[in-house]
Amino acid sequence: MTRIAFIGLGNMGGPMAANLVSSGMQVTVFDLVQENVNALVDEGAKAAESAVSAVKDADVIVSMLPAAAHVKSLYLGENGILQAAREDALFIDSSTIDADSARAVGQAVEQTGRLFVDAPVSGGVAGAKAGTLTFIMGGKVDAVAKATPVLQCMGKNLFHAGDTGAGQVAKICNNMLLAVLMSGTSEALQLAIDNGLDPKVMSDIMLQSSGCNWTLQKYNPCPGVMEDVPSSKDYTGGFMVKLMNKDLNLAMTAAANSQSATPMASAAQGLYKLHQRNGNGDKDFSSIFTLFDNK
Repeated sequence: MTRIAFIGLGNMGGPMAANLVSSGMQVTVFDLVQENVNALVDEGAKAAESAVSAVKDADVIVSMLPAAAHVKSLYLGENGILQAAREDALFIDSSTIDADSARAVGQAVEQTGRLFVDAPVSGGVAGAKAGTLTFIMGGKVDAVAKATPVLQCMGKNLFHAGDTGAGQVAKICNNMLLAVLMSGTSEALQLAIDNGLDPKVMSDIMLQSSGCNWTLQKYNPCPGVMEDVPSSKDYTGGFMVKLMNKDLNLAMTAAANSQSATPMASAAQGLYKLHQRNGNGDKDFSSIFTLFDNK
């Protein structure tokens, strides 16, 4: 039985760890929020008193943390997990952070003779719960091969984007496009409403026309058009506006470093920053639809 240490049990990490438990893995968990740990213990995981104690006997260590500072502290800090983990442990970081930080952590891991994969995810909380996440991996071929059976317990689609850090680059490119699509779809639907059209009818038209995109297919931002999505639940659950802004900041930093032109993403970032400043940071990112409501 594969022994997994899972560190970071938030909205995404919690259900991901639960899927590892249900897949028959021996999972030891740690989170700073005791309630999150207790929830996983109820699922069959073992609780650890610290991140260091969680990793001591693990074959594979998975981390899912909010930001690069947390990841660096966990791996590279004075009481970091690198010193406590087994010599043959595999490290998988599924946090969404900047590529340079992922490379720095990966290099530190590899200098100890161990394997590292950066594997950020796409699919949201619903995908984490259903075990249908997309994992976008960066790392050496042998590291990715070793990580694949573990990630398959939590995800449906796995991609190897390139060397260490490539997973992060691919993830922020994807989320940058998602922000543009959600903003544009919201704008188009509100224009239809303002001119007397039913948003459900307009959505059906666009679904069969050249404007079709993922937000219309899976995540319609207009309340009442699609069931079981955040827009029909007062924009609760899902992927929060403040997290989309975090990813857009990462994308803009990457664009500045490579001198890439990103005018559409810059416009979307401005909209999401305004939306968060208006008090919507904890709502689902599809709530950008309300920014266009002229009522």
